[in-house]
Amino acid sequence: MQKCGIAFDIDGRRSRVAELENQTKAPDLWADPKVAADLARRIARLREAVKPWEDLRRRLEDLEVLVQLAAEEDDHQTAAEAQAELADLRKTLAALEVEALFSSPVDEENAILAITAGAGGTDACDWAEMLLRMYRLWAEHRGLDFSVLSFVEGDGAGFRNVTARVAGPFAYGRLKAEDGVHRLVRLSPFDSAHRRHTSFAAVEVLPEVSDDIEIEIREEDLRIDTFRSSGAGGQHVNKTDSAVRITHLPTGIVVQCQNERSQHANRRTAMAVLRSRLYDLERRRKQAERAKLRDERGEISFANQIRSYVLHPYTMVKDHRTGVQTGNVEAVLNGEIDEFIMAWLQQQAAGAKDEAVE
Repeated sequence: MQKCGIAFDIDGRRSRVAELENQTKAPDLWADPKVAADLARRIARLREAVKPWEDLRRRLEDLEVLVQLAAEEDDHQTAAEAQAELADLRKTLAALEVEALFSSPVDEENAILAITAGAGGTDACDWAEMLLRMYRLWAEHRGLDFSVLSFVEGDGAGFRNVTARVAGPFAYGRLKAEDGVHRLVRLSPFDSAHRRHTSFAAVEVLPEVSDDIEIEIREEDLRIDTFRSSGAGGQHVNKTDSAVRITHLPTGIVVQCQNERSQHANRRTAMAVLRSRLYDLERRRKQAERAKLRDERGEISFANQIRSYVLHPYTMVKDHRTGVQTGNVEAVLNGEIDEFIMAWLQQQAAGAKDEAVE
């Protein structure tokens, strides 16, 4: 706990919270609602980062009392409770140590998740919806907020593309491991002969860029269209007559939102997605040696996948970047993907250390 407190600068974060809270006392702060809201967001994020460590410290202190009580009274039942609590504390600490693998300033931000069906026809569209469900369950298991922003339905099933927002601490830092092409092999439910089919879907993960990161977007560079959303609605979106599509003319980037109940809210959300895409475009340009630009990712097809999900003739999920694999495909499709995420983050951290040495 002491080593982690130093490594993650817990005391420094506490001091930063106090410093920012002091700024909220400035009489002119609330004259600018945008600045005030941003300050409140930063305070909340820092508190969210510190709270798990404070909770863990309290649990550790309680455990020390429990151990002492078990020793003094030679109480085997209390000793067993202490052992179970110790095991749980270690598990909690291991989860918190994941923060050490986050190095980018945007890792703690919310994530914009875009899934696009690739080669495979109707099966690929269905696969895109399966991936959407997998990430929704993953988010729910971790107490993160998951909402669909826009979608285009496939012909007969699933989605041709769908965009969602995952909100919560380090949502982007974790989900960025999922960026790439995902391959599914199964007996197709859409083939009357029930033959084996291979289908692909691309997952694009972007950080939801906060307002303190400056990104210039000129009004004259935007074309804004409104339209009526279509589709099933239901669990996916709230149907609305004020969906918004924004085209950024210099780059050709198109974003849309149809999930909110007003045109103003849809425009605000679409602009947030546009900021994220422009940030990602610039990030990829500056780091071209490590990642290609968005339009150079390659086809969403064989030989470009980062992970394969095989349901027939055997069951296995394998990550081709790290070599991690499991036969429990059902658990993975139900959102248990942390094993893959952790392995990739550790691989990236090790690579960064090697580059630093070189």
